[in-house]
Amino acid sequence: MTPPSPVYVCGPTASGKSSLAIQLAQKLDGEIVNADAYQLYRGIEILSAAPTEEEKSKVPHHLYGVLAANEVCDAMSFREMALPVIESIILKGKTPIVTGGSGMYLKFLTHGPSPVPSSAPGLRAELEGRSDSSLIEHLQKLDPEGAAVTNLQNRRYVIRALEICLLSGKKMSTIKSDWKKTSSETEKHLRGVYLLWDREQLRQRINQRATWMLNHGAIDEVRNLAGASTTCEKAIGIPQIKAMLSGELNREECEERIAAATRQYAKRQRTWFGKETWLNTRHVSETQPPQLDEFANQWLEG
Repeated sequence: MTPPSPVYVCGPTASGKSSLAIQLAQKLDGEIVNADAYQLYRGIEILSAAPTEEEKSKVPHHLYGVLAANEVCDAMSFREMALPVIESIILKGKTPIVTGGSGMYLKFLTHGPSPVPSSAPGLRAELEGRSDSSLIEHLQKLDPEGAAVTNLQNRRYVIRALEICLLSGKKMSTIKSDWKKTSSETEKHLRGVYLLWDREQLRQRINQRATWMLNHGAIDEVRNLAGASTTCEKAIGIPQIKAMLSGELNREECEERIAAATRQYAKRQRTWFGKETWLNTRHVSETQPPQLDEFANQWLEG
């Protein structure tokens, strides 16, 4: 018998991912694994729109509230936390339902870390001190194919391309080509759904969520938050509520800034997930909410 493979439920904030994940887990005898960067943290359940205790009682949920506010996390740390959890669910013969809107976290989980090396401050400083012509000539010598598809008028692009070549000892074009092939092979075995909402309806849902958060404990969450890490501090709502508590904003201004920041985040999520072509896009709206329709049933069971 083939072990069950994970199902990924992706989409922007306020798109109904949690509800759909529960439906899928109930149908597939599955367990839910969190892939939202901020729902990993304890103490900001309202701010991060984490599942309620009632929702979590319906099916097993994993990786919710597992980090203290002062702990730092990144995509690689998340991958190292999530993989053993997913494996343990599969070993029980159950289906992992991975859900969240943190694109980079999900990318690291599904595809692994990119082979492109990170920036090195010393090398970057050395390259920054060189002339444009010197940089271009060097890149054309090391990676003519890569240089041909790089905007040589953009100094930042040229420096980054050179940095990749010098740090890896390989052509940038070769690294990216190999990674694309590996990713294409990986994606043949992935299954997931992306919830694509009507923009105006999602905007309204986000505005309503901002109001609900402030009325149901988000202010107290921020007031009681102490020693938050740089990761946790990035959660939408924390800087805005802190500004309100210090008197810089009134409540109405705070609510609007939370809603605006969330809408901007949702726009970035839409762009990110729109590029993940392995995801099965499902158009949803208030009259057609996320649900297990006939097509999804055939896809998930096939």
